[in-house]
Formats: sequence, C-alpha cells, structure tokens
Amino acid sequence: MTRTPSAVARALERIGRLDPALHAFIEVWPDEALAREREATARRLPLGGLPFAVKGPSGIRSFAARRLIAAGGSPVGATSVPGPGTHWQTWGLGAHGRTVNPWRADRTPGGSSAGSAVAVASGMAELATGSDGAGSVRIPAAWCGVFGLKTTNGLLPSPDRSGLASAGVLARSAAAAEPYLRHVLGGGGPDAVPAQPLPLSPPVPLSLPLPAVYSEDLGFAEVDPEVAAVVRAAVDRLVAAGTVRLLGRDAALLDPVGAWTAVRSGSPDDPEAVRVRRTNDERLDALLAGGALLLTPVTPNRPHGHEGPGDLYSTALTWAFNLSGHPAASLPAGFTGDGCPVGLQLAAARGADVRLLAAARAVEDALPAALVPPAAGRAAAGR
Repeated sequence: MTRTPSAVARALERIGRLDPALHAFIEVWPDEALAREREATARRLPLGGLPFAVKGPSGIRSFAARRLIAAGGSPVGATSVPGPGTHWQTWGLGAHGRTVNPWRADRTPGGSSAGSAVAVASGMAELATGSDGAGSVRIPAAWCGVFGLKTTNGLLPSPDRSGLASAGVLARSAAAAEPYLRHVLGGGGPDAVPAQPLPLSPPVPLSLPLPAVYSEDLGFAEVDPEVAAVVRAAVDRLVAAGTVRLLGRDAALLDPVGAWTAVRSGSPDDPEAVRVRRTNDERLDALLAGGALLLTPVTPNRPHGHEGPGDLYSTALTWAFNLSGHPAASLPAGFTGDGCPVGLQLAAARGADVRLLAAARAVEDALPAALVPPAAGRAAAGR
C-alpha cells in the first residue's frame, strides 16, 4: 500500500521540481522541516507541521516565524529578496538565479518579498512570512496572484527603526492566511504555543454589504487604464453581489512620496513630511469612519520587466498606509490582457486586522477563485 506523502514532503517535492526555474528560495531545509513536522504531529500541536516559508536570510529569527514554529508550523526554507546593491530592484535573487514571476517569466514578481510570493503562488509553501515597508508584501502578492496582508504598524515587532515596515503574510487566500493571525497575534510569549489562539471572528460581526470607499488613484497617482479597469470590474462585481456598498466619500490624499522618503532617511520631523502625514491621517480617519473599507488598485502599473521599473513608482498606492500605519491587504482581482495578475487593495482602520481579514474573506468569496500559475500547473500535471 502506497503511503501518502506528508504536507511537508509534498512541499519539498514541489520545491525540487519548480525552484530551479522560479528561483524563489535561497535556502531549503528538508531534514529540519520533516523533523519539525514529525514533532508537531507527535505533540498534536495546532498547526500540525504546516509547511511555510520565511522571508530572507534572517526570516527564521523573526517573531512571526518563532510563533508559527511554536504552534507546530514547519519552515521549509528561506525565500529570495533583492541582493546587495540592488535596493531599487523589485525582484529577488534565489539560489538558482533571479526570481521570476510564475505567470510570466519575463516579468518581475515584485519585491521585496519576491520569493515568498512566488513560493506561495506555485504551491511550494502553504504560506510565507513577509515584511512591508512601502508595499513589499502587497505588491508581490498582487503581481503573483495571491493574498497578502500588511499588519497594523507596531502591532508586531519589527527591526525597522523608521517605523514604516510591519510584519505581513502571503497565502493562497485570505482563508489560508488565518493560521498566521491566529497564532502570531494570539496570546502567550514569542516562544510559547498560544494557550488561547486569537479568535478570528471580528469583534463586531460582519454585516453585508460592507461600507466601502473606492478610489482609483487616491487623488494623485497615474494608473494604467487597463489595471484600473480590472480593479473597477472587481469592485462592480462586489457591489452587484451585495458584498460592498460604496459610500460617497472622496479619497483625495496628498502624494506621500516626499514624506515617506524623509521618514526613511531619518528625518521624520521634516516640516513638509509632518504636514503630509497629518493631513493624510485626518483624511484616512474620515474615510474609514464607521468601519468602512478603502478599496484601490494595489499598484498603478502591471508587473514590469526585470530591467527595472523605469520612472514608475509601483509603490504609489501602497506606501501611504506604511506612513499612516493602517493594515492593508491585496487580493487577486483579475488579469490584464497580457496575462499579468492585478491586485485589489483593501485598507481598514488601525488595529482592525482581524476584521480586515474577515472582510477579505467575504470579498474573495464574491470574486472568481484564484487561478494556478502555468508553471505550477504543468508541474502538478507531471506528477
């Protein structure tokens, strides 16, 4: 009788099959991953050996990774991030070469959580940790067609002294991201199994339709018309399904590029940066009042080539929420005509991470199911 491979064994098999072409990992830990899975099963830990990936060479030491391991998760490897001297690049450098988008190898997967997004999109990991200082979880999630969440700034420990970066997670869906919030945000110390996992029903039950504000450009961004059309079609579908109800609020923010740059460079008290942050905070508080969501495209552009973004800011619609601290998520919204995934961004009030995840689940239930990238589909068919 043939024994069914364990979840970790299946993940490792896919890594061996797919990663030489996708370059999502810088390290893989087969022996340690299988051992942790056996231990989690023997101890009947909540996650039961769930295979997950960690972002970059230091990801295994992160708060989130330690919490997931304590709850019975099994890290299978470290994913790619931009290499030394390529801070502007939005692709990672894996053990086998430059990380590629699983939908179109000639396009970038986004960054800096590049490998994490590719690993999840191709089924090499159930979920992956990430960090987001300007869109580094949401952008690769959007461009690889998976779910990505940036948590409220300051909610979880972060090594980023500027305060812009916060921990995040990438998963195939909002539902698949639930173990991250349940066990990373749950009670107990960083090295303890949560005695009382965080309940994922929102503090106030969701009542559909969800109040929401839609903005194509946040008042300042130049958005690719086809990207805007894909996101607008997804929003219209949500309205037609009775999932959201659009409010007549104008989402006109100030362009945060100068303020973000000042804070990142260590000048948070720059008068113009202070003015922009204060103004946008006031406007976002008004937009999100009463539990409303803010809906936008994740990026103003589609995935660009590996040569770089040129004059485009892929972060134009994401880094406002790193400055303000609001939680924000990316969900698959559809595809442009050239086969590139497009992401729908959802932002919510500060600290409303659990409610945002519940809202994301309701939204994804009303949208078409996420598709499998061509490379991953060929690998599955060849088994």
